[in-house]
Amino acid sequence: MLFRSLKCLYSLGSFSKTIVYMLQATEYQAGPYLRWFWRTQDFSRVMYRRELHRTKAARLLRSAVVSGIAVQLVLALRCFVLWRWDDFAGGLYFGLALVLSYPLVWAHLVVVPLVLGRVFISAPKQRRQVAQSERIFAAHPGIRIAVAGSYGKTSMKELLVTVLGEQKKVAATPANKNVAISHAQFAAGLAGDEDILVIEYGEGRPGDVAAFARITHLTHGIITGIAPAHLDQYKTLQAAAKDIFSLADYVEAEHVYVNADSETAQSYLRSGMQPYDHTGALGWKAREVMLQPTGTALTLHKGNRRLRLQSGLLGAHQVGPLSLAAALALEFGLSEAQVQAAIARTQPFEHRMQPYQLGGAWIIDDTYNGNIEGIRAGTALLKALPAKRKLYVTPGLVDQGRETQRVHEEMGRLIAAASPDVVVLMQNSVTEYIRSGLEAGGFTGEVRTEPHPLDFYTNLEHQLAAGDLVVMQNDWTDNYK
Repeated sequence: MLFRSLKCLYSLGSFSKTIVYMLQATEYQAGPYLRWFWRTQDFSRVMYRRELHRTKAARLLRSAVVSGIAVQLVLALRCFVLWRWDDFAGGLYFGLALVLSYPLVWAHLVVVPLVLGRVFISAPKQRRQVAQSERIFAAHPGIRIAVAGSYGKTSMKELLVTVLGEQKKVAATPANKNVAISHAQFAAGLAGDEDILVIEYGEGRPGDVAAFARITHLTHGIITGIAPAHLDQYKTLQAAAKDIFSLADYVEAEHVYVNADSETAQSYLRSGMQPYDHTGALGWKAREVMLQPTGTALTLHKGNRRLRLQSGLLGAHQVGPLSLAAALALEFGLSEAQVQAAIARTQPFEHRMQPYQLGGAWIIDDTYNGNIEGIRAGTALLKALPAKRKLYVTPGLVDQGRETQRVHEEMGRLIAAASPDVVVLMQNSVTEYIRSGLEAGGFTGEVRTEPHPLDFYTNLEHQLAAGDLVVMQNDWTDNYK
């Protein structure tokens, strides 16, 4: 025990860095951090895919961890010096020495100030900010569009910003900031003269979406689809769908637009809601669709009107969102020429069906995807695009709860149906489920399993040839097995 303590003291720098990295990766949430910590056997393998971001909070925490463990071990050594067998106090010193010499005590104690700080400082402050944002949203004169769903939210938000911003003053929540405090910070920065606000809704636990809708006073709502996600909190897909569709309780039905390409979302359509899908939106019919590695082209038809669109977004699954964005823009007063110009400037959001070339090969980076519907879209694109050789790369999906095996076996069958030449899987807890699905789907190509994902991605260019097409989907962060 004493040897382990001294060894820990010697490697205190790397150990403290690992502890703070784990806290940072779990967004300083005690529960996820402790669960990850308790199941970790080798702390030298924790920071495998990413590095610690040296923020002010991270530096302060690391100093606290180093100081705490150092003091703890010094006290342990002192107790060993005072330890004697011949009296009661000596026994107490011995017991205390054993506790203090355990080098991971401080790794648990570090969550105490986090919990206390959240309960007594950050939580009350955030409640005040959210209450203030509710007043700002309620008084705002602009159109307020909420974007919710299990997937595709950020891409839809950015699409609306690009298209509607051609003629309107548009403000939107940044990146994937989609919870109440993010909405509050967004509201605090509004000028008040915006024509349109686009607000992304996340869904972390039951009741979230309804709460967001009450606070943001939405006038329009878009539901991008339903798929297994966050099932560690929702437990069932039906519970997640019910929560997402709760936004419809706060806006008129004709102003709720639902992605009917999502079978689950389609089953929750209510009377008056407006579906959109690969066939078009709001009375516009999508035809002459052309898929390319650099984008998607289509023509919208409505009566005698024709609107030819060329977008930088990839995949047939983008036809529905493009159709809806164009149709809404026309309803909000944009001209057809403005819509065409705006659609032409659309580009994939980072790591969401983002194409680039590498040594003559096309890479489709969809590593931010995290659901089975995204897999469906990615494998369909892989199948549709021509290439000399096709590769599909994935670690699998996280947060699938009790659906984990079923979802990954379905994923394997979808990959098999796309008929890539090579499938590259990252070794983890779901790899065998995907392999089972590949086998069930009759896949006859090459299957590789990579035990070292970072090495694979770092050396990707050395594994490709000109004319290859690679679709890379999903990420697997260090806090998942």
